[in-house]
Amino acid sequence: MPFFLLHHQHEAHECAAAFAAWRGFSSPLRHGRASSSCLAGGHGLWWLVEATDRKEALALLPRFVATRTNPIQVREVEIP
Repeated sequence: MPFFLLHHQHEAHECAAAFAAWRGFSSPLRHGRASSSCLAGGHGLWWLVEATDRKEALALLPRFVATRTNPIQVREVEIP
């Protein structure tokens, strides 16, 4: 199954909304961990997920978050 790097970005004033969007949203990502640059001033979040396609990957996110997220299909490669 393909992997997707979900790269979410929001404005500084949208931080609270980006986190509040998860309340009541059922997802295997909820209550998990994500890489974030919010506390460093970047206002981005990243998840690595397994999904059949981009649409399925975005469905793991609440609407507010998904509409601001770029799903990038990725594969692991060995670095020589």
